[in-house]
Amino acid sequence: MTRQAKFMDYIPHDTTLDAHKKQVEILRKLSPERLALISFELSDNVRQIAMEGIRRMHPEFTETQVTRELLRRLVGDELFRKIVTAKGWE
Repeated sequence: MTRQAKFMDYIPHDTTLDAHKKQVEILRKLSPERLALISFELSDNVRQIAMEGIRRMHPEFTETQVTRELLRRLVGDELFRKIVTAKGWE
């Protein structure tokens, strides 16, 4: 299956087929640079949402603790323990 076919196979539940086709058409016209910028912005948005969720679950956390908890969630417990040990965060 080609990359293009895979992209067309995933249609969000809240999006009609026609709307999805239009989105794909628009995205295909964008330059690689613009697509990269959009990806970076989306990544930043998701990170901010995740951090806000951590803050709500742990209002007692400092910003450093929020950042470390996000890192733990991103890399998993085993790698996080190695990072903590290497950085001397214990």
